[in-house]
Amino acid sequence: MRWCRWAVLAAAFLILAGCSVFRDPPSGGAYFEDDGPPDSSPDPALVANAVPRAEPLSRIGNAPYTVFGVRYVPMSSVRVGYSETGEASWYGRKFHGRTTSNGDEYDMFAMTAAHKTLPLPTYLEVRNLANGREVLVRVNDRGPFLGGRILDLSYMAAKKLGVVESGTAPVQLRVVATATGRENSSSKANYSKAQTPVFLQAGSFRLRGNADRLKAQLVESGIPHIRIVTVEYQENRYYRVQAGPLTGTNAIQKQRTIIINVTGNEPTVVRE
Repeated sequence: MRWCRWAVLAAAFLILAGCSVFRDPPSGGAYFEDDGPPDSSPDPALVANAVPRAEPLSRIGNAPYTVFGVRYVPMSSVRVGYSETGEASWYGRKFHGRTTSNGDEYDMFAMTAAHKTLPLPTYLEVRNLANGREVLVRVNDRGPFLGGRILDLSYMAAKKLGVVESGTAPVQLRVVATATGRENSSSKANYSKAQTPVFLQAGSFRLRGNADRLKAQLVESGIPHIRIVTVEYQENRYYRVQAGPLTGTNAIQKQRTIIINVTGNEPTVVRE
C-alpha cells in the first residue's frame, strides 16, 4: 500500500508539472504558471552541491510509465560519463514538500533535478552553457514533459546555475555516479572534483576591458595565475576570467575566498 500511495502521488505530480504554462512575471525570474521562487531562501553560495554516494536503485520510480500518451522506459543502468546536451527548466514553490517519483519529499532548496529516463537516483554534473557555471545534483524525480527540455532543476540548483531569471537555459549534463541493483563501486562513490585540476571562473564579460580590470584586481589581491578565455556563443563573444589551474581542497578554497571578496559572487568551477 505504501508503494501504491507513492506511485499515485508521483503520477499526480507528473501531470501537474506537465500542465503548467511558462511565463515571465514582473520580478523574481521566469517560471511556470502557478509556480515560482520562494519569498525568501538561503544564500546559494552557502548551499553545497549534492555529494555523490553509493545508493541502490529506488524501489519505485524506475518502472515504465506514460504521460500525455507518451510511454517512457527508464534506463536500468547508465555508465559514468554518459552525457546529454539540451534545454533545462526549473520548478519551485508549487511542488515544495510534495512527493517525488522515487518517494522523496521535494525540497526546492536542495540540489536535485528531474529527468525522464535516467535511473533513480543518479548524480549529475550540470553545466550552464550560456555562462559556464556548474553544479552537482541528485536526480530523484521524473520530468520535464513539455518543450523538448531534458532536465528540470530544483529552484536552488537553478539559482546557482543562473537559470531562475531566464526560466530555461542550454545545459550539458554528465553522469558522475549512478545507482544500480547493487552498491556502486568505490571509485564512483568517492568521486571528487578536488582531485582533478580545475579553474575558478570569477566573471564573464562581453567587453574585454572589464575582463582585464578584474584580472588586475585578482592579481593584486594575491592570485598569481589568471587567464582570460574567449568563448563564442550564439554569435556573441564572451571573455571569461579564470584562476588556475588548481588542485587540492585547500588551494581551491583559498582562491575561492579571494574571488568572493573581490567580486562579491561565488566563482564557477571549470574543468578543461
